[in-house]
Amino acid sequence: QVQLVESGGGLVQAGGSLRLSCAVSGGPFRLYTMGWFRQAPGKEREFVAAIGWTGNSIYYEESVKGRFTISRDNAKNTVYLQMNSLRSEDTAVYFCAAKQFGLPEQFSRSDYPLNYWGQGTQVTVSS
Repeated sequence: QVQLVESGGGLVQAGGSLRLSCAVSGGPFRLYTMGWFRQAPGKEREFVAAIGWTGNSIYYEESVKGRFTISRDNAKNTVYLQMNSLRSEDTAVYFCAAKQFGLPEQFSRSDYPLNYWGQGTQVTVSS
């Protein structure tokens, strides 16, 4: 059974940084395209970033470009989201998701089927 477990969320002041981690178990992590999504209160879940299974293809939602960095460590079966220059509007529950041989450029589509999801980790940015 594939499991995704996020960690690293918390409370941070605007302008600060956090690094989220998503540890994957029970499946071939090296074959998974991984993505980060977020959902703010009263809003729909939105795409944040995605990284292909080779690590060579990376995509970001426009508002996080230059501030967030997605990366992966296949030896640790973990994907990361480094978040810098955090803003109050980044406050949300952050989720990771996986799709075997997924197309990272498709992760931003709301109708693109993803195989696995984590339970989420709360990020709160105070202004």
